[in-house]
Amino acid sequence: MFGVIFNRFKQGFRTLSFPKGNPSFPQRFRGKPQTSVDLGECLFNEDHQTAYTQDFRMAVSKREDLVLKGNEIKLAAALDEKTRRIFGRSLQLREVCAGSCGGCEGEIQAMGNVVFDLSRFGIQFVASPRHADGLMITGPVTKNMELALKKTYEAMPSPKIVIAVGACAISGGPFKGSKEVHNGLEGIIPVDLYIPGCPPHPLTILDGLLRLLDRL
Repeated sequence: MFGVIFNRFKQGFRTLSFPKGNPSFPQRFRGKPQTSVDLGECLFNEDHQTAYTQDFRMAVSKREDLVLKGNEIKLAAALDEKTRRIFGRSLQLREVCAGSCGGCEGEIQAMGNVVFDLSRFGIQFVASPRHADGLMITGPVTKNMELALKKTYEAMPSPKIVIAVGACAISGGPFKGSKEVHNGLEGIIPVDLYIPGCPPHPLTILDGLLRLLDRL
């Protein structure tokens, strides 16, 4: 026990000051592209025709806003004041994996560690949709998950929000066109926040959530 306490003091304060200050990323990090591209379908791979920046801010409110024209992007808008007042200073989310490879879930889980410390913003994950304010969905929505996803959405009390995390949930990602998937959430349930990436960085997700709550 004393060894754990000693090591914790030795490590020092590790939580990022986000949203204050500018976070640093490794050189290999691929943020918002500088060229015209559909972020909803972009896998952020080593496409030498695409020049990437280290701008992690890419969450938007409308699907069409993910289609970049040059370097411009219309970032996510805040929920209306009435909804924010109902939610108060907290946001309870139910995460649903609708056929994901696990990459997006890994980044979502990382938001709970000491570096990102999601709970300091009053954002938490809950086990039941009946206790949730919103759904955070990953994966291309496989045929086997469609009904479960719809029932989960219907079980949430109103007002409720839906957050599509990753290229798969937005457009099908690398699985787009497969007969076993729905190419994302399009036409299944309404989406309030699109967070692109394959997978998105924890700060990209967190930035989108805070914009939705008008905390930036």
